[in-house]
Amino acid sequence: MAVYTEVSDEELASFIASYGLGELLSFKGIAEGVENTNYIVHTTKGPFILTLYEKRVEAADLPFYLGLMEHLAEHGVTCPTPVHNAEGNNLSRLAGRPAALVTFLEGFWVRRPTAAHCAAVGRALARLHLGGKGFALRRANALGVASWRPLYERFAPRASEISPDLAPLVEAELKYLEAAWPQGLPEGVIHADLFPDNVFFLGDRLSGLIDFYFACNDALAYDVAVSLNAWCFEKDMSFNVTKGQAFLRGYEEVRPMTPLERAAMPTLARGAAMRFLLTRAYDWLNTPSDALVSPKNPMEYVRRLRFHQGVRSIAEYGLSETVK
Repeated sequence: MAVYTEVSDEELASFIASYGLGELLSFKGIAEGVENTNYIVHTTKGPFILTLYEKRVEAADLPFYLGLMEHLAEHGVTCPTPVHNAEGNNLSRLAGRPAALVTFLEGFWVRRPTAAHCAAVGRALARLHLGGKGFALRRANALGVASWRPLYERFAPRASEISPDLAPLVEAELKYLEAAWPQGLPEGVIHADLFPDNVFFLGDRLSGLIDFYFACNDALAYDVAVSLNAWCFEKDMSFNVTKGQAFLRGYEEVRPMTPLERAAMPTLARGAAMRFLLTRAYDWLNTPSDALVSPKNPMEYVRRLRFHQGVRSIAEYGLSETVK
């Protein structure tokens, strides 16, 4: 479970009191998530989510994340909104960790997304990209293309423990991506981690987006590529063209992509697969045996990468050059 820092009843009651949210009724650790400690907190004024930021999150980035959520909420994107304490701050400290309270978002993430879910996520991602315009703070993508080779070199000697042919595959792909990475694409705020567990639904209606702790400034189309990887592959690692088509059509209903973005999509999708392959492989090889959170199998992204290597145009993702 994702509770790394325990909080006492007394500490939490004092913390909640500083926010003027009424009396603390109950709180419970949230098992999902791998980066931070999360609790659902019930007070006489309703439920809230409490996050304690652990060591993998840079404290200097927290104003960006929290400010972005407030900015997006103000611009029509449904997402958790940071709560300000009596001193007007949306960031405080609890149990020796930076901590924030955000509003509770109703809904559940879907385990078996349909094409309709994918279309809704496409529209929501486009709204996020448009809503992020004008946000004053900037954060570089710490897991962008320039970071991939240094990350790979940290586990390269052990790559064969995952698969005998992983090292030559990664080395060849890094060489290609570093040379071919698209330049000059429209940029802005991206989510960078819009996987199914970061999107909530109530029935078939998308109720909001969560977990902005990889958000940054980068090419908007790269965010589309990350989401294609996250939403449009089946459990057997086959690409679902119907879902891909639905996702892209939903996105372009709100924000049509430029011809340059369309042409770049196969390479961006390869890069998105590589980014998650590398982080999963590193965690797979470096997670302690007694860890409470199990890393995800990097071989899933080896298969996705090999699919993208064969794609030559956006039409192969299920969308023609003209949205119909």
